[in-house]
Order: sequence, then C-alpha cells, then structure tokens
Amino acid sequence: MGLFDLFREDIAIDLGTANTLIIHNDKVVVDAPSIVARDRTTGKIIAVGQQARQMHGKTHENIKTIRPLKDGVIADFEASEAMIREMIKSIPSLKKRLIPPALRMVICIPSGITEVEKRAVRDSAQHAGAREVYLIHEPMAAAIGTGVDVQEPKGNMIIDIGGGTTEIAVLALGGIVADKSIKVAGDVFTNDISYYMRTQHNLYVGERTAEEIKIQIGSALDDLENGPEDMAVQGRDLLTGKPKQIMVTYKEIAKALDKSIMRIEDAIMEALSMTPPELAADIYNSGIYMAGGGSMLRGLDKRVSMKTDLPVYVAEDPLRAVVRGTGIALKNIGKFNFLMS
Repeated sequence: MGLFDLFREDIAIDLGTANTLIIHNDKVVVDAPSIVARDRTTGKIIAVGQQARQMHGKTHENIKTIRPLKDGVIADFEASEAMIREMIKSIPSLKKRLIPPALRMVICIPSGITEVEKRAVRDSAQHAGAREVYLIHEPMAAAIGTGVDVQEPKGNMIIDIGGGTTEIAVLALGGIVADKSIKVAGDVFTNDISYYMRTQHNLYVGERTAEEIKIQIGSALDDLENGPEDMAVQGRDLLTGKPKQIMVTYKEIAKALDKSIMRIEDAIMEALSMTPPELAADIYNSGIYMAGGGSMLRGLDKRVSMKTDLPVYVAEDPLRAVVRGTGIALKNIGKFNFLMS
C-alpha cells in the first residue's frame, strides 16, 4: 500500500439525467436532482441539486436553471463539471479532510454512448478532482445492483428506465450480448403529460408539476386493481390566462403515456429478437429484471410481462439499483475490472 492509497478515496457515481447519486464507504451520501442554477450576469453557479430544483421554472431573467445532462450524456460541460465538484464537496466525510483526497471514481454511462461522449464524462470527472476514472455501462451496473451474477455463463435481461434513456441489454459472461438504447424514458413521460394537459384540458403546467403528476398518479395501464386517487392539478388556463385547477385520473395519464410505453415495448421485442437462442432459453427461465426510476410506473412491469409472455421482476429500490451496482463494482474493482473502460 503506497502513500497515494492513504490519501485516496473511492466514490461511485450514477450520473443520471434526472438525479445524481454518489456512494462513498458503501453508503449513498448524495442523492440530488441533476440540475444547477447559474447567474447569467456573472456566469457563476449559485445553486446545485435540490436547491436548484426548487428554483426550476420560477427564476427571473438573471438566473437560469440548467440540466447539464440530456439523454444520459453531458450536454453542458461546464455546468456538469461544477455540479460534480459541488456534489463531491457535499460528501460529509470528505468535508472534514484538511488535504483534498485523491479520488478514484467509477461512473456509469449509457450503453449507446459514443467515444466523444465518453471522453466528456471522463474529462468532467478529472476536472472535478478525480485521479483515476473508470466507466461502467448502466445495464451492467443495474444488473449487479439488482443482484444478478453477471459473470456466469447464463443469459440475463435487464431493462433500466432512467430519466433520459431506456437501456435494454442481454448480459452473459460479464459482457453485453445484445443491447438497445432508446431516448424514451422519464423525461419523455413528463413531456407527454404536459402535452396531454395542454391539448385535453387547455391547462398549461410546468415541468415540475408534470413530474409530480407522473409520480402521484402515473400508470402504464388504465385498469389497475388499486388505482391511485384522482389528483388536483393547478396551472394556467390557456384560453383565459387565469390560474385554474382541475381533477385528473390515473386512466387519463395511462392514455397520455401509451405511445411512449409502446416504443419501449417495441425496443424490448427488438432486443429479444437479437438474442442468441441459448441465451433466449435462459431468459425464458429467469425472466426480465427492471431497474431505474421509470420502472416504478404503476403497472409497467405487468404490461411488459403481457407483451413478452415472460415474468418481470422490479429491483428492490429501483432508483438506486444502478448506483448500488456501481458501488459493488468499485468495491470489487479487481473482479469487475474487465467490465470497465
């Protein structure tokens, strides 16, 4: 063990379009929205994470809220770098250190990412203070976090529905055999709800309200056994310009999300059609695993199961499955080294 190891800290990051999660010493120490607020006049970052989210959609012209990641990849390099740096600074045990530690990071990335986008993630992490940066694909991290043994000679299918992308992958022997990455996920669901409210109810709602509707009464099926209660939604009437409130049912939201969910179903069927027959037999026996915040949508597991005729299992605490897997890969970096780039 060298001197470098004494001052080294290991952190695992799930750099998500909607939320960023950080694991340090086997604990989730940061779970914050991937959003920053910037002062337009000075260009300085004035808030990150939860504080910036509270400003989102409520700012005046001197403050701009930015979501630095789009579709799972970095869209605003400076903002993402500032966000990573501030979130690392907020880790309680690192705050107390007199000398800033040398960081070793494992960051998860979408499976459909390009080399240029990979470099952007790596550069952002290095500028935020990382000495060593390892990248692991999201479906792989999600599978590890769900408890799947990715190294055995057996086919497993994982669907990770995040904020920006839906990652569908068939894994075997520690590698991705077939994968499909589509840009239909939580953010598209939120936009679908906004669009539905405008076209069906002439009600203009903000992104935060649409997301709240998705969480409270979002559904993939219009016939649930124990459906959620109707929800009161406030927004601006497009005809009169006045603030207005209406009641919305989960059946309406199921209708609003139907087309996007069909696109996810088509992508799942495409990934299954690319799967070698031996692995398809394994998946028939083991079923499909789902992770990511989008998999918490009511009835989605049942709908995917009906489409594929396979059992579907949602990971325990699906929001944190990816970062949990990234943390396990970091802890056993020798064992999982071949999975990382």
